[in-house]
Amino acid sequence: MQNEETSAPGAPLSSVSPEPAAAPTRKRPKPGERRVQILQALASMLEQPGAERVTTAALAARLEVSEAALYRHFASKAQMFEGLIDFIEQSVFTLINQITDRSAPGQEQAARIIAMLVQFAEKNPGMTRVMVGDALVYENERLQNRMNQFFDKVEATLRQALRGAAAAEGSATPSVDAQVRASALAAFLVGRLQRFARSGFRRQPSEHLEAAVALML
Repeated sequence: MQNEETSAPGAPLSSVSPEPAAAPTRKRPKPGERRVQILQALASMLEQPGAERVTTAALAARLEVSEAALYRHFASKAQMFEGLIDFIEQSVFTLINQITDRSAPGQEQAARIIAMLVQFAEKNPGMTRVMVGDALVYENERLQNRMNQFFDKVEATLRQALRGAAAAEGSATPSVDAQVRASALAAFLVGRLQRFARSGFRRQPSEHLEAAVALML
């Protein structure tokens, strides 16, 4: 151990060892901000074509934090996926409500709902993998059940919009006609999103969308 030296009075500044620079302090995220960062990182990792199952270790490395830091905000990885599903549901159904609140014909409402969902998928490819279940393989079964319920609710909304249109066309069985069309549209939507995800996001779901939807309506 070296003896501590004291600089003599009048010694030049160059002979005095400079004080060590203070390490930059890491800015702590605001409450709730870290949760958003975790969900954004997870969605971003899901956007990588051909990405394997996202692990908490890989997610922690992406954020440059420990896995323990992740679990301070989410009790499990399933809760992280639930956070993404919450975002999907809130975003989509808010927009659907805006469409159905307008006094447009039912067929027009249905076409707009399909177009909106396709646009949402194209803008959020990572979320698309959650919606079609690709990202939920080997995860908790309740996550896939939630997405199944999501599409059931979308189909029910389409059916409600199309029932009035079928009645206006003079159909003797408007409920049945609406159910058939809504089912076809929902299956078409899921198929387009699955193709988008499984093509590595190369096949855009909006391809010939207007003409395809017109065939079913």
